[in-house]
Amino acid sequence: MPMSPPQPPAQVGYTNFIAEADAWNEAQAERAGQLPELLSKKNIKTVRVVYSDQHGLMRGKALSTENFLLALNNGVTETVANLGKDTANFPVVPLFDRDGGFGLEQMGGVGDMLLVPDPLTMKILPWAQDTAWVISDLYLKDHTRCPFDCRQLMRDALTALKEQAFDYIAGLELEFYVFDIEDEKLSLRDSGQPPTPPAVKAISHGFQYHAEHLLDQAAQVADMIRDLALGLELPLRTIEAEWGPSQFEVTFNPLNGLAAADSLLLFRSAVKHLMRRHGLLASFMAKPALPNVYSSGWHLHQSLRHRQTGANALIDNENLLSKTGYHYLGGLLQHGAALTVFSNPTINGYKRLNANLLAPNRILWAHDNRGALLRLVGGYAEPGTRIENRAGEPSANPYLYMASQIYAGLDGLQNKTDPGDPVRDDPYQQTNRPAMPRSLMEAVAALDGSTVLRAGFGDRFVDHLLLIKRAEIERFLAHVTDWEHREYFEMF
Repeated sequence: MPMSPPQPPAQVGYTNFIAEADAWNEAQAERAGQLPELLSKKNIKTVRVVYSDQHGLMRGKALSTENFLLALNNGVTETVANLGKDTANFPVVPLFDRDGGFGLEQMGGVGDMLLVPDPLTMKILPWAQDTAWVISDLYLKDHTRCPFDCRQLMRDALTALKEQAFDYIAGLELEFYVFDIEDEKLSLRDSGQPPTPPAVKAISHGFQYHAEHLLDQAAQVADMIRDLALGLELPLRTIEAEWGPSQFEVTFNPLNGLAAADSLLLFRSAVKHLMRRHGLLASFMAKPALPNVYSSGWHLHQSLRHRQTGANALIDNENLLSKTGYHYLGGLLQHGAALTVFSNPTINGYKRLNANLLAPNRILWAHDNRGALLRLVGGYAEPGTRIENRAGEPSANPYLYMASQIYAGLDGLQNKTDPGDPVRDDPYQQTNRPAMPRSLMEAVAALDGSTVLRAGFGDRFVDHLLLIKRAEIERFLAHVTDWEHREYFEMF
């Protein structure tokens, strides 16, 4: 006898908030109506209602199915506090002030905001029994959008691009490590803020790029990742043995706009969850402090598509790039330094940019040269022509990374920015070209002075992000490193 769909309990709190806030479009509302039957059919008992914080970390709450159905009317209350924390979860804004340090009284006193589930993002988790997952948008209690919602910030960028009759297409190419955990480091002594990371060992040797025998050696892990992506309906294209020991690279088929960022967020979190359940640790850190471990990057492939025809707006039958392509690329170059805060948001990310021979160190572009910041793949009439940004680190917030690229590219389109000729020689020898920021400090200074990115994201969000990044920098500068201890302790 089939089970009847679970029914929500008596409504409490922000009754009918989603309808009153007009939070869903027609497609979302239609999908929401289908969810009770789907959850019943799949015997789902728990729904994780999640969102992306400013760091690109997934946060949220696990709801019983009956309370999730209630949330389809009311949303889910969530403290605003996590939007004011750095990467170690230290509050860096005065959360208990009248405006909470956010400049909005609605966000004061560590009060609540509302998570509004996007029904179109519902996934049944292949590794967690009877559990589903849905990404949320952030709203304030007066039914307005939260100005610190990274997903909405990307929507705003996509809307600005659509006003120019273009859609954004992204291809994801992501490197990361999977290690075997030798010691979880779960003693109370190790449970600080941040905690001591686990002790790990490799699951395969490295430095044999794309070696088939290494991929076969790690096939059990690779197969788990493949099945995970398939179970989440993510368009996995390839999985490869990368350069370092236990290092993987995955690529995805092109995705449109918001779906690309959602997919990256889901994949990254899902891989970490699944690996940990099998005694493994997946790390998307750019340059782990481990012997013989190579840096990891996130190469973002991007193109524009004409909204009316669906054709690739970057291609030209007679020239390397269309005028649209040249100007978009010109904007990416002109704002290259400020964009680095979004592609490389951590202190650690700059250790990769300044040490890895496959990471860019100059703000320039080239045609099919992997040493350039911006590598043009294809060109002329090639339908798959795209611009690959090779700066990104795997931990970057996907919504902010992509949105920042759009705003810079739009500025190039609007001002017909000329990117100049592509570099035809070794990009690393182009000392006359601007250098990439050497540190998060330099990148933060560049973003602070960027009128274009401030106009795109809004001063309130940019100033808030800069406040958090400067707090992380101050903590780093106050920390006595192992380099300093080795350099000075015995000598002096």
